[in-house]
Amino acid sequence: MTKSKPKVKEVNAETGEEIIRDATAQEIALYETEQAIEASKLAEAQAKEVAKAAILNRIGLTADELKTILG
Repeated sequence: MTKSKPKVKEVNAETGEEIIRDATAQEIALYETEQAIEASKLAEAQAKEVAKAAILNRIGLTADELKTILG
């Protein structure tokens, strides 16, 4: 089974005409790059949360207790 190409929807703002076409190689590469960047940002944010939780655990505080201390 062959994988179908992603589609791109273009809309002419003046006429409202919609065209659905196959994505170009450049558009596919851009989309994949953007997806990789978002995945990287998510992984980084999750790593920061894990590090914060580890620090709080090490000093014996909850996040709420730290918020109270810091005001």
